[in-house]
Amino acid sequence: MDEQQQEALTLEQIIEDTQAEYEQIQKELKEIDMLLQQSVNEVEKLAQRNAQISNKLRLMENNLDTMPRQDIREIYKVAQDAQNRLFMMRGQVEQLQGKQQYLERFSESLRLILDGYHRSDGSEGNAIDDFSAGEAQDASSIINIINAQESERLHLSKQLHDGPAQSLTNLILQAEICERLFDKDPGHAKAELGNLKESVIGTFQKIREYIFQLRPMMLDDLGLTPTLRQYVKEFEGKHNLSCNLLIAGPEQRLPPHTEVALFRIIQALLNNVADHANATRIEISLEVQADRVTVKIEDDGSGFDVQEAKTMAKERNQMGLISMQEQISMLRGEIEFDSNIGQGTTVSLWLPIE
Repeated sequence: MDEQQQEALTLEQIIEDTQAEYEQIQKELKEIDMLLQQSVNEVEKLAQRNAQISNKLRLMENNLDTMPRQDIREIYKVAQDAQNRLFMMRGQVEQLQGKQQYLERFSESLRLILDGYHRSDGSEGNAIDDFSAGEAQDASSIINIINAQESERLHLSKQLHDGPAQSLTNLILQAEICERLFDKDPGHAKAELGNLKESVIGTFQKIREYIFQLRPMMLDDLGLTPTLRQYVKEFEGKHNLSCNLLIAGPEQRLPPHTEVALFRIIQALLNNVADHANATRIEISLEVQADRVTVKIEDDGSGFDVQEAKTMAKERNQMGLISMQEQISMLRGEIEFDSNIGQGTTVSLWLPIE
């Protein structure tokens, strides 16, 4: 058996393994879709239950002086358990959606590999060499995107530990203080309950912000443009930056993967401006055309050397700009960074509407 025959056999084995992996992912996607539907239904039921419990809480607060302490404790316990359950189920939905999106992208990459092989199968020239190079490039892109996702998860876990996790610990301490004061000093206990309520509201708001960063439910319910308007408004207030958002074209629903990719990339670009650019103004434009969506983000910040930033990102294993490019490329779009030190930054990108 000569070297070319051995190479062909190796390639055939790779294709068989790729086909098996693709079929396995299709099975997993069906299972996730079923679990996701069940979880979404459960979230809807829990949300309705929480609304009913909230009404009970409001009624209790209006009659706090006359209600038995045991009833107050019981209502607070039921409310806390219901909120925890809802929060956990929404987190499960977020995780399932994230896994679903990753597997769909991975599945699409495998499909492209298989299609590329079948198109080149039997053709003349260096089909095997061309396919192997393309396969290696796809694998490298997937690895870089996975690394970028894990880096973002690590960043969020640190934020959760320093923010909501610490706040929840304080809530437990305040609840224990209230519990001890109920019998000894009801007046003081009522005041502490007021403080506890304010702390709960503040913590809940922080958690909502983190949930929005992880995956805004609004994106699934209403689509990209309303979610983007809400995000830019909150971003502007949080970072004290002047943001001008211009949306052109029909406000139609786009394919889910396109909406998610655009939102995540715009989110990452705005966070980069807030963290590194020292800008005072950001111009954001999004235009929906017949066959594509275009986005442009301009800032008046300090700018940077694009090539140097990419080189340093590779050396430090920080794949932000690189993973953006590869993700856009895998979705058959383009992204361009135009920046110079002291001259601000313009990022232009487009994705096809399939």
